[in-house]
Amino acid sequence: MELTDKLDILADAAKYDASCASSGAPRRTSEGKDGIGATNGMGICHSYTPDGRCVSLLKILLTNFCVYDCQYCVNRRTSNVPRARFSVDEVVKLTVDFYLRNYIDGLFLSSGIIQSADYTMEQLVAIARQLREVHHFRGYIHLKTIPDADAALIAAAGKYADRLSVNIELPTEGSIERLAPEKSVHTIKLAMGSIRRKLDEKAEEPRAPKFAPAGQSTQMIVGADASDDHTILGTAETLYGSYKLKRVYYSAFSPIPHSPDSVPLAPPPMQREHRLYQADFLMRGYGFNAAELLPAAGNLALDIDPKLAWALAHREHFPMDLNMAEEAMIARVPGIGLRNAKRLVELRRLRRIRYADLTRLRCSMKKIAPFIVTADYRPASDTTESEVLRRSMAEHSPRQLDLWAQLQAA
Repeated sequence: MELTDKLDILADAAKYDASCASSGAPRRTSEGKDGIGATNGMGICHSYTPDGRCVSLLKILLTNFCVYDCQYCVNRRTSNVPRARFSVDEVVKLTVDFYLRNYIDGLFLSSGIIQSADYTMEQLVAIARQLREVHHFRGYIHLKTIPDADAALIAAAGKYADRLSVNIELPTEGSIERLAPEKSVHTIKLAMGSIRRKLDEKAEEPRAPKFAPAGQSTQMIVGADASDDHTILGTAETLYGSYKLKRVYYSAFSPIPHSPDSVPLAPPPMQREHRLYQADFLMRGYGFNAAELLPAAGNLALDIDPKLAWALAHREHFPMDLNMAEEAMIARVPGIGLRNAKRLVELRRLRRIRYADLTRLRCSMKKIAPFIVTADYRPASDTTESEVLRRSMAEHSPRQLDLWAQLQAA
């Protein structure tokens, strides 16, 4: 098979893996040194796929052959899809050639399982080793870790990769047992724990050998099983606390050709994935916990964002006096972010905050107005019921007009 044909198959097969952001990579450059490639403090340059996903790496599978038969996966053993496999040298050549053509600044590499977990992991490590030691590639490398692989291979992967990831795939052990019976939650968590221990060792002893400086991440598929957002966010919160993950990525389930009856025939709304990312950001950046954002079983609202939903459910905190409230609480006001909360606290050390100050900070005034008090403003609607406010602030999905019906009416 021609290399371009392999690339067509294996790049397409990799699109279902969302966990490929490069944030957190250390500053590293080949300027004035031997080698090629670079990262910078803000990650790497981004491009966009046709479906709108932001990518910044050569994102491929080593192979889409797989000995596993995970029901939600397009590359499962029983799936009727074209198969291909790169050699180690081919992936190295593609990465270097693409970089020299200014197409990419890094590599995201995953794989189906071939022969055994150890054999597959050895191939992934060999690619990273060649890029670093033979070609002196200084760009970003993200390797997908095979959970069943030997701990020594995972340690070797961390020596060459900026980030490692172990995909948990589904939010509950029961779903994994049902849809991916050849995988083990215990094994997945052991791999995550092994990576965390290595990261902790490096943090405790800075002179220790480098190990995955951008940390580890994971991915959960949304909508492949019956798990609701309450369960998904609870699992994410546990993973963050137990394994110090940098990110949990959420990927809306995409029905695949000839899907088995064990998975849905229709995808979940893409807005559901978006709301989970928003809620995840609130947990990581704003100090929310999963129970605050979604205290009962069910899914996040699709018509309003999770922060606004929390504010409407906790009107006892509002309207909030921005001249008195703590910075962490100001950041919880809909329409005010972390940066503007910090700016407001700095401003009130000089004088009292006024309504015009929020306009100058480019806050979302329509969203913010019912929830704040300033030196010269108090909302007239501070006693308006939450449901009324919700209807006025709901995001309405655009509707495609039926041109044919309009023409018929004419």
